[in-house]
Amino acid sequence: MLGGLRIDLSAVIMITVTCLIVFILARLSVRKLSVDKPSKLQNFMEWVVDFVRNTISSTMDMDKGKAFVQLGLTLIMFIFVANMLGLPFAIVTKHDHGFQFMGQEVVAVSGLLGENVLTVDEKLDKYRAKGEEHPHTELVWWKSPTADASVTMGFAFITIILVHFLGITRNTKAYFKHYFQPNVAFFPIHAIEQVANFLTLGLRLYGNIFAGEVLITVLIGAGFFAIPGLILWQGFSIFVGAIQAFIFIMLTMVYLSQKLEKSHDH
Repeated sequence: MLGGLRIDLSAVIMITVTCLIVFILARLSVRKLSVDKPSKLQNFMEWVVDFVRNTISSTMDMDKGKAFVQLGLTLIMFIFVANMLGLPFAIVTKHDHGFQFMGQEVVAVSGLLGENVLTVDEKLDKYRAKGEEHPHTELVWWKSPTADASVTMGFAFITIILVHFLGITRNTKAYFKHYFQPNVAFFPIHAIEQVANFLTLGLRLYGNIFAGEVLITVLIGAGFFAIPGLILWQGFSIFVGAIQAFIFIMLTMVYLSQKLEKSHDH
């Protein structure tokens, strides 16, 4: 708890790590640009840029889409790196007598989710009633931030807000007209569609990455005989992480193209 807000410490840490990795990769890729002898990283980043441009061009005219290349590049790099962080390993520490970080007591999220009717203080009182001064806390220091629903829904929320903002400011008349086509009776359906877009964008990413990390945990717990399956699943998880990053930017560009179209008869 910080200032009355419940903050997921591990998510904050891993988002920061993801930002640093993406920044370092971007900086290294342009450090020694060369036309004659480009580095492998420069070639890779040029391929990523072309991939993003092709993705955008498949959803809208590039006269409009070229303004969103940097957005697409940032999204695909950030989400892909975030998806990959939890695959090699996880760092978890256990604290039987409570744990404080920067003067704030850390409480396990899993210990609070099961009883939403209880406040944090009431939960602590319940543990103390059992003779335990502090609840048992397991703190995850390293994981994929996209395995957290609050993170992916935050990404989705920011993206959807951006999409609607651009629709309102750049295509005002067609944007509002769309909600009443083919007639006013369809307004509730179009409104529900926007909510569905938001949920689809965030929950798809979260569900795939979280499920992958859960299965990795199960395979690790199965012992030595599960090692071949673990290796295969981690390889498949890299593919899934890449696909989910692609789907996220593809849906973002599709939503943008819909809001920027002069006619929304689609």
